[in-house]
Amino acid sequence: MRSLVSVQDLTNDDLLRVFELAARLADEGGVEPRRNLAIAQESLAAIGISADALALDRVMATLFFEPSTRTRLSFEAAMHRLGGRVLGFSDSRTSSVSKGETLADTIRIVNGYSDIIVIRHPLEGAAHVASCFSDAPVINAGDGGREHPTQCLLDLFTLRRELGHIAGLKVGLCGDLKYGRTVHSLAQGLARLGAEPICIAPATLRMPAHILDFVQETTGTRPPEVERPEEVLPDLNALYVTRIQQERFEDPAEYEALRGIYVVDPELMRRASKDCIVMHPLPRVDEISPAFDSDPRAAYFRQGHNGVPVRMALVCLMFAAVEPAGIAPGIPGAAADPGRECDNPRCITRAERYLPQRFDPLPYGGIRCAYCEARPAQQELRLS
Repeated sequence: MRSLVSVQDLTNDDLLRVFELAARLADEGGVEPRRNLAIAQESLAAIGISADALALDRVMATLFFEPSTRTRLSFEAAMHRLGGRVLGFSDSRTSSVSKGETLADTIRIVNGYSDIIVIRHPLEGAAHVASCFSDAPVINAGDGGREHPTQCLLDLFTLRRELGHIAGLKVGLCGDLKYGRTVHSLAQGLARLGAEPICIAPATLRMPAHILDFVQETTGTRPPEVERPEEVLPDLNALYVTRIQQERFEDPAEYEALRGIYVVDPELMRRASKDCIVMHPLPRVDEISPAFDSDPRAAYFRQGHNGVPVRMALVCLMFAAVEPAGIAPGIPGAAADPGRECDNPRCITRAERYLPQRFDPLPYGGIRCAYCEARPAQQELRLS
């Protein structure tokens, strides 16, 4: 686990290690760094991982090219509670990016100031590019509409903590499944740990085909897709709600037509079981009524608070697993293909023109962009 760009960078054993350490930190830790580090060292030693020097006096760089509250602050709180320090920016307009500096150069420079880098970026594949130009571990805190692997970790941890287990759960993923990066990561994590994701979205915001393909390949069953939560609500153990991602829409009118399509309120939740929790990565807009906040099944604020122990656990495991002086791996993938451009308008290669166009063959036929994982519109195009 040199860097965490996708939830697929974590094995199932990695996931369980994060959950177990996060639970101990949540239950036994606090704000005192030495106490938290002692818990982490003891937990890691029990599974054969040497962790004599974790985050004490280490530096985390938080590079947030997009707005964030929970993710950025919980990473910073996690690092402080491990005795480390934090530097970075929460607005790229205050950095040299505003002068035209490339992402690769920003990463090369920040790499020299820090021991671990957390990046959020509006373009898909940006975290992958950052990991290719950094000697230090890189954590993806969200790249466009592609993935948000640490949100997936805290979502899975919340399910386990609230319901006691993950395997066998039926989890409804409701809202913007096309652009919602949190559900892209979560659907993969649920499938790998034996839960059943059920997709609830309007036709124009359906889950991307490659996520559905992954779930089917992992579980043997394609996720059910419905347009209304009422169709499946009585059977759910958890309802995971996402907002309509206004910032991903190119046409404002399309967003306005979909805004408010789903509203979770006490009346709707009368159809659910008394044990069906409601989760949300936040921020919410109008998709969960404040009238539901007092219901014991409203788990979204508890979910948000779980971000600190989960990210503490992840940082500890990454520092324990990565050699202090790594070597930037370069950009992997198939041979560069200058004759083709990625079809995805949100791909990092559209803005960072120095990146060689690369496409990877898919095991079941066709190709995908090595950066954003989008498939070309015409899969019959030749492979380089």
